[in-house]
Amino acid sequence: MIVITNPFFIEDEIQMLNSLLEEGLSLLHIRKPDFSEAEMTQFIHQIKVEFRNKLVLHNHYDLAEDFGINRFHFSEKERKNNLNDPAKFSKPCRHRSASTSTHSIEDFNSLENEFDYAFLSPVFKSISKENYQPKTDLFEALKLRKNYKTKVIALGGIDSQNIQKTLENGFDDIALLGSIWNNENPIKQFKLCQKIA
Repeated sequence: MIVITNPFFIEDEIQMLNSLLEEGLSLLHIRKPDFSEAEMTQFIHQIKVEFRNKLVLHNHYDLAEDFGINRFHFSEKERKNNLNDPAKFSKPCRHRSASTSTHSIEDFNSLENEFDYAFLSPVFKSISKENYQPKTDLFEALKLRKNYKTKVIALGGIDSQNIQKTLENGFDDIALLGSIWNNENPIKQFKLCQKIA
């Protein structure tokens, strides 16, 4: 199971992130699009060293070496802008992991082998983004899946009520954002989702 940070400031966020990782969170995607490099450095410094191998950077990739981070996420826009430069996503060592975002099964199927997994979204009406909902039924779309080298991760509106349905309908795993950060008790919500998944 994957959790994506809230792009905006949350009180006691670092404490909650460390708690989620202590509870067994597999991967934490750090998505803070407005952070400067200095802010990102300070943010990562506060996450316990033993969890660095579970962190995934969405930007400021240059910091990876300093922190021993080997996981990188590329937005759909970044991926499409760099189609002529596949080296951007290539793995210089076997320990490096790359992921990306997709919004249609056609896009997902067209991914090259550079990506270990990809988000496919939105599966349901988004919890964190207003008026962001599926244009197509992604469960139906998944029946057209041809890419089995890349894991497909469900994102968008995933919560404890629909995790089981999501995994039963062809998704390899799930990613949580709104169901965690829009909840009064993010840790309790994570544990509930973890139990179901």
